Amino acid sequence: MPHSQKHTNNLIKESSPYLLQHAHNPVHWEAWNEDTLQKAKDENKLILISIGYAACHWCHVMEHECFEDEEVAETMNAHFINIKVDREERPDIDHIYMDALQMMTGSGGWPLNILALPDGRPFWGATFVKKTDWIQVLNQLQKLYIEDPNKITGYAENMAQGLKEINSITKTSNDELIKLNEIEKIIQDWSNYFDTFLGGYKRSPKFMMPTNMNCLLHYAHSQNDDTIYEYVNTTLTRMAWGGIFDHVGGGFSRYAVDTKWHVPHFEKMLYDNGLLISLYSNAYAATNKQLYKSTVEKTISFLVEELLDKSNGFYSSLDADSLTKNDKLVEGAYYVWQKEELIRILKDDFEIFEEYFNINSYGLWEEDNYVLIRDGKALNIAMKHSITKKELKQIITQCLVLLKKERKKRNKPRLDDKILTAWNGLALKGLTDAYRYLENPHYLDLALRNAQFIIEKMSAEDGGLYRNFKNGDSTIKGFLEDYASVIEAFIGLYEVSYDDKWLNHSLRLSKYVIDHFTDSETGLFYFTSSKEDGLIRRTLEIADNVIPSSNSIMAHNLHKLSKYFPEDNLDIRLNKIMTSMKSTITENPQNNSNWLHLAQLMDQKFFEMVAIGENFEPICKTLMKNYLPNVIFAASNAKNSNLPLLMNRYVMNKTLIYVCNHGSCQMPVEEPKKALDLLTTNIS
Repeated sequence: MPHSQKHTNNLIKESSPYLLQHAHNPVHWEAWNEDTLQKAKDENKLILISIGYAACHWCHVMEHECFEDEEVAETMNAHFINIKVDREERPDIDHIYMDALQMMTGSGGWPLNILALPDGRPFWGATFVKKTDWIQVLNQLQKLYIEDPNKITGYAENMAQGLKEINSITKTSNDELIKLNEIEKIIQDWSNYFDTFLGGYKRSPKFMMPTNMNCLLHYAHSQNDDTIYEYVNTTLTRMAWGGIFDHVGGGFSRYAVDTKWHVPHFEKMLYDNGLLISLYSNAYAATNKQLYKSTVEKTISFLVEELLDKSNGFYSSLDADSLTKNDKLVEGAYYVWQKEELIRILKDDFEIFEEYFNINSYGLWEEDNYVLIRDGKALNIAMKHSITKKELKQIITQCLVLLKKERKKRNKPRLDDKILTAWNGLALKGLTDAYRYLENPHYLDLALRNAQFIIEKMSAEDGGLYRNFKNGDSTIKGFLEDYASVIEAFIGLYEVSYDDKWLNHSLRLSKYVIDHFTDSETGLFYFTSSKEDGLIRRTLEIADNVIPSSNSIMAHNLHKLSKYFPEDNLDIRLNKIMTSMKSTITENPQNNSNWLHLAQLMDQKFFEMVAIGENFEPICKTLMKNYLPNVIFAASNAKNSNLPLLMNRYVMNKTLIYVCNHGSCQMPVEEPKKALDLLTTNIS
């Protein structure tokens, strides 16, 4: 009988691909739910919580070494209630126990393994653990719990108190918002960490930080800071040249293990790619660099080819590992090339390709495998081979088409086909930004279909959102990041479609968040709704990482919506949030860059640009393809619009453009250039 069918546990009832991967482990895994938590209390058993995700390489390794092992399973089943958690489905659980692990050990990562009291309070944690060490520590801690329960309970009590304390906000006594002169000093100090030659920070591994780059791009643009501009361009160029970008199939991998963006951790995540589509679209608008445009186009092609479900939702990720010809699961096997096979496939074009993508010591990884990486020598290569840059581009494109065809013969990485609301929101925002600046109607069509999917499939009966969608069903209520990302995307969709319904959905969902997620003391929002319970803490997620924090996205949303709907007093709520966050932002800008970006927007002049009349669409396209981060747009051809910015501004047989600041408008003009001139005059 095959090993995979020898055992079946309760995870077989779940829809998450990560949980289903463990459904045939000999460990008696349970999902996180009320029944399981109550069982731990009833039986007075310690809870073993193991958290991971489908594209996690070391999660797979630990599963193979420990959770597929009969001896390990015997120990786990005898003494613990064993709970498997997909961190992507349940980030609320992951936040709490990752904080606990970092308090215990000073570091974190996945797989995240926690031992907790029957009520969920943690007392021990680790990431990857080898089989012998795993069995030993489980037996020791179980014995200690039997012989000296007060010792473990005391530690868990201290840990629970610490978890609440580190999740608090240190408010400043100064109610003033952050000013531009403070931001200048913050960015000057921050720049000491920049790698100005290769981009990113002066360290490895190197993570792509789209939120950091968007903040710095806006700062450089608005302040005419050439040094910061150059750093942003260096980072974006090196990332797009690097092995972290899939030159054959498009899309970015998770992070690079080296300093030159060469060798990635090969998993591909929807959230990274959604955020990077937005970033490169913004950068293209600001610089007109064709590399950025092609990066957007190739990344969207990857999303459509690999992650788009027939329902128009986007799947979550592709695994880092895939099967070799010998049926061995190897990280990066799908993406790497050996020199001999490149010569065989590319024939006479290999020499040029070799120079272009560094099939040499610079591009060599391990075991004679190469990861394609550029280094900016295109002009030299063209001159050496007596061809034009256009001809070089054609040759490289043909080579990549051949490699893509060859790669399709390989075993593909495993797909995590669950659909998550927050990550779809990030992808949707990417599509709206791409359409805005690249003007490809296919991107707007994709965006509208994805947005309609969210409305039809991810909406809950009470007016809120669900977190997940799989096999036609949604089972988990939405978290703050689901609302924040979707609201942001719907605002962006309004600005390129001018269909009021997307703005109205944004306002409606924002009011739901205010009603069910607000922390009255700080004005910030909890990660979980007041309707949900069962956790030992309601988390305030404020730190911006690769993904901006749900609170910072929500603050940006309030900022924009306060301009569209001034009568709702969202600006008062926003100011309370920003004063609560002031010291946190100024003390640690690297981890609060989306907040810092908002502080810039709030201290600079911010404009509402309104176009109303029959000819508004081409006018808006002309205006919006400019990089204008401190402007919101509203437009209509309707005489009677309910949107405050559009009321009483329609003039028959004319299309008028208004440039406004806090609702106070300049005299209307009819030509986009004049409107942009008004904007420039008022900014200066």
